[in-house]
Amino acid sequence: MAIGDLLLDVIVRTCEPLVPGDDRPARTRVGAGGQAANVAAWVAALGGDARFVGKRGEDAAGELVAGELRRRGVEVCGPVEGRTGVVVSIAAAGERTMASDRGSAPQLSPDELDDRWFECDVLHVSGYALQREPIAAASLRAAAAARAQDARVAVDLSTWTGIDDAFRARVRELAPEIVFAGEREREEFGELETEWIVKRGALGVVVDGVEHAAVATEVVDTTGAGDAFAAGYLLGGVELGLEAAARCCRQMGAMP
Repeated sequence: MAIGDLLLDVIVRTCEPLVPGDDRPARTRVGAGGQAANVAAWVAALGGDARFVGKRGEDAAGELVAGELRRRGVEVCGPVEGRTGVVVSIAAAGERTMASDRGSAPQLSPDELDDRWFECDVLHVSGYALQREPIAAASLRAAAAARAQDARVAVDLSTWTGIDDAFRARVRELAPEIVFAGEREREEFGELETEWIVKRGALGVVVDGVEHAAVATEVVDTTGAGDAFAAGYLLGGVELGLEAAARCCRQMGAMP
């Protein structure tokens, strides 16, 4: 299961270079997204049981994304309040740049959780959920509830620009058994006694110092490839993770 954000994803794939102040053709996709929601969706697509916990808005966007996640086989839990966040992802030349508005998702508080939601084998915590309060405190309570059921806890550092001393302290308090990180994120974070899984894009991943090559694929959009890898890895190991990441890269959008 995963705790964090369920957002409206707007994917823009440019057909030509953008020109400031002018118009250019593009392909677009709108649907459910958010790192935690993406991981849960990929777990379900790969044959696992998946649950998402987070706060979403009481608006049309919230109904749309929750409905889509449920149709993908994910149980959706958490309060409905405020407005649903939006992420705009611009994909160009196989890379992506994102602008994120998380809406009411960071306002998830510990007292809004039900310990029964965290009966699971693995709890995946989005790094975005550790950047702000009160969702950071909610994530720590979720981890305690999951560990009471003998679950492991994994975290994805998510973005190197969000790593500061407060973030490091929260991750260390969480004490995850598994940490997913990009190379820059791993460098920025520093030391932590855990199983490090470093995502290297087209170069594959490094798991506790051992390199694993990426699965060759046609790259359409890299949005969500790291989330797909995390889901596959937690469900079936590095090979399933790399296969899921390659599958994600062949399509537009972060969900299967």
